[in-house]
Amino acid sequence: MPATLVLGPMLRHVDRTSALIWVETDRPATVRVLGATAHTFTVHGHHYALVAVDDLEPGTSTPYAVEVDGESVWPELGSPFPPPVIRTHGDGRVQLTFGSCRMSVPHDAKHRRRFGTDTLRALALTLAGADEAERPDGLVLLGDQVYADETSEAMRAFIRERRDVAEPPGTEVADFEEYAHLYRLAWTDPAVRWLLSTVPAAMIFDDHDIRDDWNTSQAWREKMAAQPWWRRRITGGIAAYWLYQHAGNLSPSERAADPVLAAVTSVSGDAGAVLDEFAWRADQEPASYRWSFTRDIGPARLVMIDSRCGRVLDPEKRAIVDDAEWDWIAARVRDTEHVEHLFIGTSLPYLLPRGLHDLEAWNEATAAGAWGPRFARAAETVRQGVDLEHWAAFGRSFTAMADLVTEVATGPEGRRPRTVGFLSGDVHYSYGARLAYPGRTSQTSRVYQLVCSPVRNPLSRTLRYLNGAAAFAVARLVGTVLARLAGVPKPPVRWSIEAGPRFDNALATLELTDGSARVRWETGKVDGDTATMSEVLTADL
Repeated sequence: MPATLVLGPMLRHVDRTSALIWVETDRPATVRVLGATAHTFTVHGHHYALVAVDDLEPGTSTPYAVEVDGESVWPELGSPFPPPVIRTHGDGRVQLTFGSCRMSVPHDAKHRRRFGTDTLRALALTLAGADEAERPDGLVLLGDQVYADETSEAMRAFIRERRDVAEPPGTEVADFEEYAHLYRLAWTDPAVRWLLSTVPAAMIFDDHDIRDDWNTSQAWREKMAAQPWWRRRITGGIAAYWLYQHAGNLSPSERAADPVLAAVTSVSGDAGAVLDEFAWRADQEPASYRWSFTRDIGPARLVMIDSRCGRVLDPEKRAIVDDAEWDWIAARVRDTEHVEHLFIGTSLPYLLPRGLHDLEAWNEATAAGAWGPRFARAAETVRQGVDLEHWAAFGRSFTAMADLVTEVATGPEGRRPRTVGFLSGDVHYSYGARLAYPGRTSQTSRVYQLVCSPVRNPLSRTLRYLNGAAAFAVARLVGTVLARLAGVPKPPVRWSIEAGPRFDNALATLELTDGSARVRWETGKVDGDTATMSEVLTADL
């Protein structure tokens, strides 16, 4: 029986002349796309290939098929979806669709009542019936692509077949094998699978890709390290993330230089032990590997920041990333000579509603002892209990980013982007905020925070009300007072919410055309195999 696809094809890194196709097959095989071939490599009994297609023409659309051991396996016979294509970057309009937080559960009435419509699936069905020109040039997935700690009925059934869920970690994902199944459940819906085969995707993790509150603090890490099941979990989670999400983020030059890719593809047998060793080291020594990356699309640059794995959690010098990675990020943000629109991807919002920002800054200070050791313990409990873990809770990094963005936004003509935007998710509501430079108008870039969350995992009505009140009302009243009482200085920049909040399942799309920029947030509605997308928020940038 010939080999076939288990998952994919997924169109990943695309530039002006090349593209990367990711696949998982059911056995070792040779995979061919548009004349380019790749042999699979094996990790824990699973088989993967990265097929690099080169020598494409800029600004073109090329249909493709996938062959496995000489047999055509994609597109599938009788598929209702258009043939997948590779669209290389050109010089015209750019559209980028982004969002975060997607639960992979069925689409029946029961699950729609709890989780709403899957916006990613609704987008796929809508685009399948539209002109190719309507498809975005990129899909930016900003975290919680999978939920390893809040598993679906199908995932729990798989887990129960393997082990006793009465033992920790219960119905949470435990190891690489369970992560592999989790990703299959996330990306095998026919419409979503088609979308990922024809729109190039960039991805970054957030906490639920590993576990809720991942690396929120040193105390959290110490608590998890004491769990006997944690090493298998974190090793499996990081290894699976590298395979299913990160490897496809890499450009051709980055793939050529990546030591992990070289290691797993050079093993003659199963590379599971090699990838496990890497994953454990990446957790224990975050500076040993960089997850942040960049992607240029026409006049736009995306600098994607690892906001989770590389954190510095020493209470005396907390930071979102270590100094070496910060220098790498800063160099890419400053390199704007030919960049009209600069976007900084970070799973966690940089600019929160102001009151919530002050509460997180207060919590960081008091957890570090500003109000004494007894209150510090209570502050740590609050931090983990209500997710006070965004950039505002890493004051040193918040200030460094403010200084960096101000430097770029007020830079000389010709090196100053028209737009600087933070793209984020995580918080389960969507909004747009604008950073202000009082006394300066035409001589600065316009700086925005754009948040789109969730794709499919809405808060209940009660939690929407409580969350909205906490973020936009109560926190605004008390946050500033508490922060000042804890000795926290005022933020170095000013900002305000100009669009939202909205609590719908949604995806947001940036439209960059002829020197203008606009963002729209859309929610989806599906009736059978027919879908529509409806705007719920818009903003001109």
